[in-house]
Amino acid sequence: MPKNSKVVKRELDDEVIESVKDLLSNEDSSDDAFKRSELMVDDQEEKNVDVEEGSDVEDERPAWNSKLQYILAQVGFSVGLGNVWRFPYLCQKNGGGAYLVPYLVLLLIIGIPLFFLELAVGQRIRRGSIGVWNYISPKLGGIGFASCVVCFFVALYYNVIIGWSLFYFSQSFQHPLPWDQCPLVKNASHTFVEPECEKSSATTYYWYREALNISSSLSESGGLNWKMTICLLAAWVMVCLAMIKGIQSSGKIMYFSSLFPYVVLLCFLIRGLLLNGSVDGIRHMFTPKLEIMLEPKVWREAATQVFFALGLGFGGVIAFSSYNKRDNNCHFDAVLVSFINFFTSVLATLVVFAVLGFKANIINEKCVTQNSEKILKLLQMGNLSQDMIPHHINFSSITAEDYNLVYDIIQKVKEEQFDSLGLKSCQIEDELDKAVQGTGLAFIAFTEAMTHFPASPFWSVMFFLMLVNLGLGSMFGTIEGIITPIVDTFKIRKEILTVICCSVAFFIGLIFVQRSGNYFVTMFDDYSATLPLLIVVILENIAVIRIYGIDKFMEDLKDMLGFSPSQYYYYMWKYVSPLVLLCLLVASIVQMGLSPPGYNAWIEDMAMEEFHSYPTWGLIVCISLMVLALLPVPIVFMVRRCNLIDDSSGSLASVSYKRGRIIKEPVNLEGDNTSLIHGKSPSEVPSPNFGKNIYRKQTGSPTLDTAPNGRYGIGYLMADVPDMPESDL
Repeated sequence: MPKNSKVVKRELDDEVIESVKDLLSNEDSSDDAFKRSELMVDDQEEKNVDVEEGSDVEDERPAWNSKLQYILAQVGFSVGLGNVWRFPYLCQKNGGGAYLVPYLVLLLIIGIPLFFLELAVGQRIRRGSIGVWNYISPKLGGIGFASCVVCFFVALYYNVIIGWSLFYFSQSFQHPLPWDQCPLVKNASHTFVEPECEKSSATTYYWYREALNISSSLSESGGLNWKMTICLLAAWVMVCLAMIKGIQSSGKIMYFSSLFPYVVLLCFLIRGLLLNGSVDGIRHMFTPKLEIMLEPKVWREAATQVFFALGLGFGGVIAFSSYNKRDNNCHFDAVLVSFINFFTSVLATLVVFAVLGFKANIINEKCVTQNSEKILKLLQMGNLSQDMIPHHINFSSITAEDYNLVYDIIQKVKEEQFDSLGLKSCQIEDELDKAVQGTGLAFIAFTEAMTHFPASPFWSVMFFLMLVNLGLGSMFGTIEGIITPIVDTFKIRKEILTVICCSVAFFIGLIFVQRSGNYFVTMFDDYSATLPLLIVVILENIAVIRIYGIDKFMEDLKDMLGFSPSQYYYYMWKYVSPLVLLCLLVASIVQMGLSPPGYNAWIEDMAMEEFHSYPTWGLIVCISLMVLALLPVPIVFMVRRCNLIDDSSGSLASVSYKRGRIIKEPVNLEGDNTSLIHGKSPSEVPSPNFGKNIYRKQTGSPTLDTAPNGRYGIGYLMADVPDMPESDL
């Protein structure tokens, strides 16, 4: 034993009702074999742990100012850009209103239970993702590192989208909007419309040429787009300033960034319902196509959307929850945030299709006007007989219904010659059936619709400011999923780490603001998160239910919540959720294998998108993204398995907070706390307790939540050891 170490031995009396083994959360409290065990404390470790006797270290951990602030943070993280431009697309594509049925079913099966699980483990252990999974099983500690890697990959390209929104926001303060009309090109002899714009549309041209100045392939970098580089820098500066003080700074911003999008959505919904054609869009959206609901693809896409909508596996949920009090009702939080997320998606869908219905109505009116002029010309040329036109039809003010009546008559009479007439069927449903999602919805379809709004610059400013806030809310959770685990695990100041993380991310993110950057965004979006996060959440489920033990986890929940959770969660966590996740993983792998790896490149000459396969180096990057995200899991497992890290070195440690300082505390890297009562010396096994305090049940008193909010069970009080000097503890 080291010269400067002391071993304190004290026999616990008959009043002790909890064993040392139970304090370490590995055995049942009824195991009498441990009631008279010896607890050895290494005084040497007091050099690293600046904790006074009886002090509640965990109480000094940063905490939310209010429950509302915490709920807004979780809502801001889970409600993101996908709710606005992914969910409406999936709803339209997969049966309209019928899509809500599989979505709700899967929300109840995997969404709420897994979201509740992440909230509970974060609140129970009060650490970030690395500390949580290292505590549950050191061999699975790589799960937390994998979550951090995925968060970093997603943050790289997600902030680029915020940069795009900032660019459009800055360009919205002018009338008319710059994407309202195609630009004119002048030469020596005459003026003409830009050919690329004329072949596509004003908003499409502005997006690909003016905003992105996009190249024609992934391999053609084209250099940096300086406008987007500045916007990306501005986005990272905003994130850095908001996160530099942790939840103390980002929490206050949540009041605006989380609530403002709802104000904008409600304004857009009210304005949209007053527009012509909006009801047609909403009716089209929620008309159920029940036959599509039975297709397996619909359920796979619904499960994927539920999974990513709640931010499962990222670590942000765990990080936010770790700043809660131990007795917080995280079950209520899980249900509340999940349904807020769902209803936000439905609200966004109403807004999107009200506006798209208005846009489809305008396009349909143009179609009717153009084709009516063709019919008049055909009548004048004698290709069509005036007798086939109903007498009440007035081509100078023809309605869509009258045009479709004439169209059907001509189609029946001129059945053989009809194709040569060049007439089009102007159906508003055909326009609404054109599925659009992602950047195509936000920066092309929606912007085009807003050009027809009265006071269009105002609505454009509101819309893109909403996108910026939606993106920032998700970015705060994503960055917290990186910062909190690292601060909790290594002795690093949060301010310094935040600045370093944002700076590194900005410089790496420059690949996304090249002229070919949009193609890299697509690559990262497709390959950096989907499979790694699914595997991470499967491992999370296994770690809690199989390794930590579902019965013990249910008891922990009872201690925290003050009531026993429904047995519904027991069966979901133990049987249903793992099975559904495995099916989703297999389906995703099959889908990825069947879909050729590639991207849609913008071809300037044709003014249209064309599918390109990834070059060999592109495929290597795609595979590398998935491998790098999952690599920490086997590496940490092998390191723990082979004992390649000296347990007493403190190379991996947990961190507590006390009076504004970060205090490093060694953790048990072996994952077997029984070593503490099997005669090992402190030099062999680091002390696992927080603050070197011994806790026991207070005689004759009710269960009180007065113990440190650390690893150990609720209801233990500081043991009375009057004859022992403070330094010995």
